[in-house]
Amino acid sequence: MEKEKLVIISTVGTENPEKATLPFVLATACQSLDADVVVFLQSSGVVLAKNGEAATVNAPGLAPLKDLLDTFMELGGTLYLCSPCLKERNISMNDVVEGAEVAAAGTLASEVMSAKSVVTY
Repeated sequence: MEKEKLVIISTVGTENPEKATLPFVLATACQSLDADVVVFLQSSGVVLAKNGEAATVNAPGLAPLKDLLDTFMELGGTLYLCSPCLKERNISMNDVVEGAEVAAAGTLASEVMSAKSVVTY
């Protein structure tokens, strides 16, 4: 039987720690239920994937973003970073967490169309 697949699209970065963290709370919760989870960071959300940046994001009442991001990746989550959004912010792939992948609209469209559920933050 094929696993359920969830795509989470997040456009929020360090400007809103709570809203930046919640996608990864949901992602790791779904991974614990044996779902395949894809997180696609767009807009200012791509900044969260910069090396060391997640450690600066802590929302009261939620696990630290760094811990959630590490867990998400360790559990086999797929992390896509919007290529035009990276370019706009002068972020290179040498600057981001290991395992993150660059993608554009075609990849996002394919992931969305193959998922049972899509959540946007």
